[in-house]
Formats: sequence, structure tokens, C-alpha cells
Amino acid sequence: MLRLLVVGIFLALLTYLLHRRLVRAPGLPRPAALAADLVLVAMFVLTLGAAEVGTVLDPAWARPIGFLGWTWLAVVLYLMLGLLLIGVGLLITRIVRRGRSGPTPDDGTSDAAPARRGLRIATAALVVAALAAVGYGTVEADRPQIVTVPVALQDLPDGFDGVRVALVTDLHVGPARGAEFVQRVVDLVAEQQPDLIVLGGDLADGTVELVGSDLEPLRRLQAPLGVYGVSGNHEYYSDDAESWLDRWETLGVRALRNEHVLLERDGDVVALAGVHDYTATEPHHPDMPAALDGIADGTPVILAAHQPRHLDEARELGVDLQLSGHTHGGQMWPLRPFVSLANPTVTGLDRFGDTQIYTSQGTGAWGPPVRVGTPPEISVLELTTGN
Repeated sequence: MLRLLVVGIFLALLTYLLHRRLVRAPGLPRPAALAADLVLVAMFVLTLGAAEVGTVLDPAWARPIGFLGWTWLAVVLYLMLGLLLIGVGLLITRIVRRGRSGPTPDDGTSDAAPARRGLRIATAALVVAALAAVGYGTVEADRPQIVTVPVALQDLPDGFDGVRVALVTDLHVGPARGAEFVQRVVDLVAEQQPDLIVLGGDLADGTVELVGSDLEPLRRLQAPLGVYGVSGNHEYYSDDAESWLDRWETLGVRALRNEHVLLERDGDVVALAGVHDYTATEPHHPDMPAALDGIADGTPVILAAHQPRHLDEARELGVDLQLSGHTHGGQMWPLRPFVSLANPTVTGLDRFGDTQIYTSQGTGAWGPPVRVGTPPEISVLELTTGN
């Protein structure tokens, strides 16, 4: 209840601010102002409801609320950015005018009317641009693309040369997307015929009871070397993470809980290790030494770890390749620079010393089912021997 109250107050303040800047400031005529305010209030209610889909409200009937409410938050992001630009523009205009003509006499002869018309035009253009950007981003987010990346590992044994690893992370199904989206992802993975499949966490938002069935299509994932997964931070938000990992196990996904498995191919061996999420607390805290314990010297190690922030410890412990997600590549322009402040890498393949890391932009989307400039991906890593 407290969480809902805090969210409600925050959304109410945003709605009031939008009313002031989009309705009052441009001086919309009364019918248009009334219509705009009705839309703002309706979206406030939907967004408040969206925050409860998957935890209190059953997505089976409430997913449209989740989709619309979360999508509205993406619109709000671009509206706020646009209002900031308009505000800066107005400030610069006023400074320039005062510099040219001096103080404006307060006698009713100022150019307030032209300024109001200009503000109306700018506001209308902003609303259209924000809706267009989010409309484009909604379509982009619904079309995961295959990203194939060659990864050369110096000590990779010949038996694993050419192995294809499919990395699927950050599905975030539940509030805005369900089993149909997961099924499309499964079909795309199957078309690639990978040798190994790794699920990098944050597969769902919500409780196992309400959202667990949305992951049912994962049961159809198959690969010769197996299907494995590690927890992300969102597995801990709405339910017990162990319950989510147990649910994955019923779908044929082997959850790596601070442990490793040895993969064998053509007589050669590679270790696949997995740790709990970076932010997980006792008794589920990430324990990389435990995950790597018992791996023979000289055995190449691939580590599945949801957040790139595991990287420093992975380097110290001699991991060859880390597979991560979490960042979404920023998900919506222009958020990527802010994401980079909290992560050593945001997207793609990078090398830090002797350790390489591949960070997926994610296959789904958190919150708003919207991606702008960061298309969702299913990553297929082609392992090769080399320097």
C-alpha cells in the first residue's frame, strides 16, 4: 500500500506538471483544454494500474492496462525532454529581446499574443513528436533481431571451435507482454540452431503465480549442450528468486545458482558458470569463487552473470568470457549515457585484460514496451579459437 501511495503521488505530480505546461501555459481554448485534461487524468489512472499488473492485477485480463500505462510513461519522458527544450528556447528568446530593445513597458502593448501562439505551435509539435517517437519505439521493441558476433577465445579447445551460443536476456514479460512474445523469441532462437542457450535473467516482472505461465514457451528451447539460466535483479523484486528459478527448472532450464557445469564436445571440455544477480542479498548473494570452485586449471570458463558489474571479479578469477545483459543499451534514447555511469560496459563485445564480456541489449523491454535507438536482440556468439 505504501509503494502504491508513493507511486500515486509521483504520478499525480507529473500529471499536474503536464497540465500546467501543456494545457495552461499555451492557453488552450476551453473545449481543447477539457479534452486534454481528461486524457491526462485517464493516463494517470492507467499508469497507476499498470504498476500493479503482475503483482496484484492478473495480466490475463489486465495486460492492456499494463501496456497502455507503461507506454504512457515513455510518452511522458519525451514530453518532459521537449518541455525542457521549449523552456530553454523561451528563456533565450526573452534574453535576446531584452538585449535588443531594453525593458518592455507594462502597458498592455507587449507581444504576449504572438508569443502565446508560438508556444501553442511548439507544444502541439512536441506532442506529435513524442507520440511519433513512442509509436516507432513500440514497433521496434516488438521485433527482436538476431545479432551474430564472432568471439575468439585464446584457449578454446578445438572441439568447441564454431560452437554457437544463443544469449537471451531481459525478456521482462508480465505487465506489458506475455506468452506470445516469448513464443516468438523461442521460434527465432530455434531457427539459429544454437549449440548452447543461456538465459541471462530478468525474464519476468511479477509473481510466479500471476506471470509464471507467460514463460511456458521456454519449455520448447533445445540445444545439444543444454539450456541454462541465471537470476537477474528483477527475479528478486516481486517474488522469491528461488521460486522463479524453480519455475525455470520445470521448463527445462537448468538454473546456475553460484555453480558451474562442465560442457563436453568432441572429447574437449569448457566450464559454464553462473552466479546470482550482483545486487542479490543473503542467502542468494553472488558467490563467484564458489561458482568456479573445482574447475581444473587450463579449462576455459564462460560466466553467465546478469549485470556487467561482475566484471572486475571475473577478471581477477580468470574468467575467459562473461555473458551479461541488464543495461538494455539504455533502451530509449537519450538514456544510454546515464546507464554507462553505473556499468563498465553497456552493449556489445569488449575486452578488459584477459577477460572478454558480451553485454546484450536485451530481448524485451522493462517498463514501457518501447525501444528507441536500441533494438532488442537475440545474441548468437560464434566461438572460435584464436588470439
